[in-house]
Amino acid sequence: MDLEVSRALTIPASELGWRFSRSSGPGGQHVNTSDSRVELSWNVGESPALSDSQRQRLEGRLARRLVGGVLTVTASERRSQLRNREIALSKLAGIVAGALAPDAAPRRRTNPTLGSKLRRLAAKEQRSATKRQRRRPAPE
Repeated sequence: MDLEVSRALTIPASELGWRFSRSSGPGGQHVNTSDSRVELSWNVGESPALSDSQRQRLEGRLARRLVGGVLTVTASERRSQLRNREIALSKLAGIVAGALAPDAAPRRRTNPTLGSKLRRLAAKEQRSATKRQRRRPAPE
């Protein structure tokens, strides 16, 4: 089944590589006999599903996660291999969609409003009064 990352990108199932191994997670006696841990890999560098701009963006943003141009995610949260496969697919889609998302608008510096300044000074005055009340009375 193809993995739909966004409207602009669908990864064909033929490009996804699956590996299964024994999970160290929950499962009791069953955990020693079943290969429920899932490793899903996708070759970003050679994928025909990507445009050149998408490939450059992914390779730039995911450089630390790519090993030889291949993006790999693992899932061993559930006891069932099927559930772990679904989790791995959603993880991969989330990572790729996040890397392809446009940059956030830069934050513009603003000055504090008059009201926020007055509230800050009032809070300081209140703290000061509280601490003044805690002091030992001065001898007369």
